Amino acid sequence: MSTRTSSEDATPVGDIPPVDDETPDAVGAFPRLTDDQVATLETGGTRRSVHAGEVLIREGAPSHDFFVILSGKVAVIDEGDGDGERRILRVHGPGRFLGELGLLEGQVAFFTAEAIEDGEVLVVPAERVRELVAQDPVLSDLILRAYLVRRHLLIGLGSGFRIIGSCYSPDTLRLREFAMRNRLPHRWIDLEQDQRAEQLLRSLDIAPEDTPVVIWHGQKVLRNPTNAELARVVGLPVPDSVPDAAQDVCNLVVVGAGPAGLAASVYGASDGLNTVTLESIAAGGQASTSSRIENYLGFPAGISGAELAERAVIQAGKFGARILVSADVTGLGSEAGNHVLRLADGGAVRGRAVVLATGARYRKLAVPGIEALEGTSVYYAATHQEARMCGTDPVAIVGGGNSAGQATVFLADHVSHVHLFIRGDDLGKSMSRYLVDQIEHHPRVTVHRNTEIRMVHGEKYLEEIVVEDNRTGDQDTIRVHALFVFIGATPHTGWLADAIALDDHGFVLTGVDAARARGDGDRRIGAGLSRTLETSRPGLFAAGDVRRGSVKRVASAVGEGAMAVRQIHEYFERS
Repeated sequence: MSTRTSSEDATPVGDIPPVDDETPDAVGAFPRLTDDQVATLETGGTRRSVHAGEVLIREGAPSHDFFVILSGKVAVIDEGDGDGERRILRVHGPGRFLGELGLLEGQVAFFTAEAIEDGEVLVVPAERVRELVAQDPVLSDLILRAYLVRRHLLIGLGSGFRIIGSCYSPDTLRLREFAMRNRLPHRWIDLEQDQRAEQLLRSLDIAPEDTPVVIWHGQKVLRNPTNAELARVVGLPVPDSVPDAAQDVCNLVVVGAGPAGLAASVYGASDGLNTVTLESIAAGGQASTSSRIENYLGFPAGISGAELAERAVIQAGKFGARILVSADVTGLGSEAGNHVLRLADGGAVRGRAVVLATGARYRKLAVPGIEALEGTSVYYAATHQEARMCGTDPVAIVGGGNSAGQATVFLADHVSHVHLFIRGDDLGKSMSRYLVDQIEHHPRVTVHRNTEIRMVHGEKYLEEIVVEDNRTGDQDTIRVHALFVFIGATPHTGWLADAIALDDHGFVLTGVDAARARGDGDRRIGAGLSRTLETSRPGLFAAGDVRRGSVKRVASAVGEGAMAVRQIHEYFERS
């Protein structure tokens, strides 16, 4: 097997260096520890010698140790597609540490780390690292910042597992969405366009009609796996991998891991509540698809929704909360005075109290033929992945809220032109002023007011859209190669219809509205005014976008998640 250095898929740090050179730290991903920081880590670790060629971390295998290089050099390697070619991604020398976000979250390694010189390393068990950094905020922030950037770089390089499948396959789209939403390093190999796809399939004796498949450096093969099966392989926690979650009665079960659910998880666990969070796809909710949130308190330069979610997941784990993915809740019952959440896989999770934070699902545009283009050129999120797929082609965005505004500003820096369509004439009616200002002054953005999309044209990919002025009825055809839809969302409460009181649109009733739905008298309603987030079912609370009357903002959802925990303590006291 040969090893080569490659500049393919260049990252922000520039070209991959020769083997004998250390990778420069241009973006804060590879900081060097001070002697004092090494000494702090050494209290929980051991020194040992390493020899050239020794593998410290193996791609695809669990990684339980934190390595600090004391002498010598270590290469970070992408094992490739199993064709004998390996890419050296980074080279690290003394004072640097190995690993990335997966080490903190219990995931498998998405790269191989191999010594290229004899030397010495400090080995610290990951659990011990978590304890040590909790006592040293400077060291904690250094490691976390580096790991967040490294995960971003690995995703950009296309490291990790491969998804081979057709862009027209619903299962391929499902696997890609799961990987992207969970921010898992991977590479998609399109069966329709990439010549390597058939070669790889032949080498694995897999027929094209048996795709999609997930492969890891030509050895581990999953044929059309479920989301839960893929999650198990990469080390994401799923319900059946955490048996205690199904057997114990938790103090708090949170349904949904968007901003409201993550806040409830953090505050519940930090208050000492045994907390389990159930998420159907990935932590972060709709907020995780925002390229940059610029008006979130404490981040003057803005923060991406994905990074905000990653930080919250790590924070929740620090306090002991368990966040399970591919945990699709399908029903609600009761047993011995506890709430029972029934799961799609047949399992169940029990809790004394529940926070419903399921958020809302994207509303689709009612235009003929649009469904056939979803995933290939019609999208409901605007992240770096979608931006790469658009290339420099012109795109269209429909929507007048902050999600549409954030997508417009983000994509305008990547594509040749953005056409933004709104039904009314006032861009600032539902959009924050800072976004309106950026959009109106951007040279590559055209705002089409009082305009609606009537038709889409394109066989495999979107080629053009037909739009109509809703005042005059005049139509026009505009050539674009991607369409981003941000026209609001509907609450994800279908599974709750017979369990608690909902309004006519499916949003959860809370507080006084819920008390009235229960038929409580005026005195009981007055006594319950402080329980503004409790639903018509005692012990069941709602927070975030799923609740009627909520403010559709990330900060508001976070506040409601925290407030729900306070009200849960009050519920425990009176029950």
